[in-house]
Amino acid sequence: MNDRRDLCGTRCLVLGGGGFLGVNLCNALVTCGASVTALGRSLAWPNALNPRVAWTQGHLNDISALKEVVRGQDVVFHLASSSIPAISNQNPVADLEANVQVTVQLLDVCRGRDVGKLIFASSGGAVYGQPEALPIPESSPTDPVSAYGISKLTSEKYLALYRHLHGLDYQILRVANAYGQYQVPHRGQGVVATMISRALSGKPLEIWGTGDSIRDFVHVDDVVTAMIEACAYTGAYKIMNVGSGCGLSINQICRDLETVIARGPLVKTYKPSQRGDVPANILDTSLIQHELGWRPRVPWLTGLRRTVHWMAEAHQPRSRMVSRGERITRLNEERAMAFTIQQG
Repeated sequence: MNDRRDLCGTRCLVLGGGGFLGVNLCNALVTCGASVTALGRSLAWPNALNPRVAWTQGHLNDISALKEVVRGQDVVFHLASSSIPAISNQNPVADLEANVQVTVQLLDVCRGRDVGKLIFASSGGAVYGQPEALPIPESSPTDPVSAYGISKLTSEKYLALYRHLHGLDYQILRVANAYGQYQVPHRGQGVVATMISRALSGKPLEIWGTGDSIRDFVHVDDVVTAMIEACAYTGAYKIMNVGSGCGLSINQICRDLETVIARGPLVKTYKPSQRGDVPANILDTSLIQHELGWRPRVPWLTGLRRTVHWMAEAHQPRSRMVSRGERITRLNEERAMAFTIQQG
């Protein structure tokens, strides 16, 4: 396989390519020179995807469509998920079918169609459950408290099984709470995006519990970099955490958002804690730093400012539709402006 920083000629398939992580990954892969195909149910931001990405609308349940796009891919990124932690316990059977079953079907398709490697986006926030110590290493016990976490962990086990039985190479990245551009608020995931959206709209911020729970927030640009770095990895460690390695309370996010938006105090509404929440989750990223040379590069306040700028821009009414290229150019300009603000 090509060097990880130069993917020219590398065929990459992104499953879940129309979602938050998928769009950012597809655009980055194109920048690295890869030939990129994306499969997804829909595009949340139709103008966001680079026009050089071959878009296919479909679902992982469509085996015929899956066989068509998987054949001969050097790297398949499995980012697709049909549930969220907050509601997965309401219907564990549906969660199992929507996530584990389709993953096993995907593995069956991949093993017979010359796929070089499968990279799976697991959940660093859901598979560990209540941690014994912080930060959480990959060797920590895995005792999920949600059906979502169990589905992710079960999918990980099937990846290992298919390597043992069929030689299918894989890499698992247990991703912390990602945030950044192209994240859709109000879908039950993405507390940062949801809070920014509500704050910009003048709505109260909804906080579950006391707001003292600690989470690990990592910018999507850093997550995408880890995924690209993992393409060329040939070492022995098949599971790696991807996070900032630092913890932020929900209350701290609110305070930082007040500072960045600078509109005065934000109204907050506190609601009862959700079942399945754990008090704290911070990922130990020393393994991926050692093995891939990866480390998070986007500081929290810089990433928050970028996301606020992007969301304010994305929600402005347009007099006309803009092209994908224009949208990407504007995003790059916003990033540069955010960086200047942070440095100033």
